[in-house]
Amino acid sequence: MSLRFAYNTNGAANHRLDDAIRLIADSGYAGVALTLDHHHLDPFADGWWREADRVGGLLDELGLGSVIETGARYLLDPRDKHEPTLVSATGRERRVAFLNRATDIAAILGSETVSFWAGVPGPGIDPAQAHAWLDNGLGRVLDHAATQRVAMSFEPEPGMLIETVADYERLSRRHPSLRLALDTGHCLVTQDIDPADAVRRFADRLGTVAIEDMRRGDHTHLPFGQGDMDVPAVLGALAAIGFGGLVCVELSRESPRAHQAIPEAIAYLRARTA
Repeated sequence: MSLRFAYNTNGAANHRLDDAIRLIADSGYAGVALTLDHHHLDPFADGWWREADRVGGLLDELGLGSVIETGARYLLDPRDKHEPTLVSATGRERRVAFLNRATDIAAILGSETVSFWAGVPGPGIDPAQAHAWLDNGLGRVLDHAATQRVAMSFEPEPGMLIETVADYERLSRRHPSLRLALDTGHCLVTQDIDPADAVRRFADRLGTVAIEDMRRGDHTHLPFGQGDMDVPAVLGALAAIGFGGLVCVELSRESPRAHQAIPEAIAYLRARTA
């Protein structure tokens, strides 16, 4: 089967959102991983729903699918990257409200899923308490998503409370509707499972997949060919399980050269799926 590739707008942070979307479409991608941010469909702006409707119309015009990404660095706090999270000692309500707003936007766009993560517990936070906070917040987010009929996908992130696919598996036993947002590069960082094996093992739970190059043990998103990722093996595993969701290229450090990185990435992937 033909895999459906997308490009994450966090790798086009120096472009207006419409320009980034059109660059992605012109390069031949099937979709966009849209990282909500202050400059890309700001979820807290006045009239955010009108902007979501407008962006949804552009995606439809260009024939692009979408997933909503929620990893913007300073959207909730201009002084503390990624904070507050679902496991922060204070401010967790703001993260829940943001994830619910992201779900509302996904419903307007007709997005395939919303991808999100746990966060890093602060110093001195008891792990049991952090898991209790996470379960509480997750329950409210998933309840809201059910009313909107939006699938929610959880991303294990190196260094966070839930950092491996095994951690996700344990979490999903408590939240059965929660799908997996698999970043294949993260498997190389944590080294708990081979990326292609993760695809096969969680074939029936995958909501979205991120792909990029990465070095073992080093959480740096790299252009293809610069790290240790066996890209053909990952693509082969995705094709073998018949994955129909978006396979999203995530190269946030390439924003200064997005106009080159966007077409380069899909050319690399196509050459290895021919």
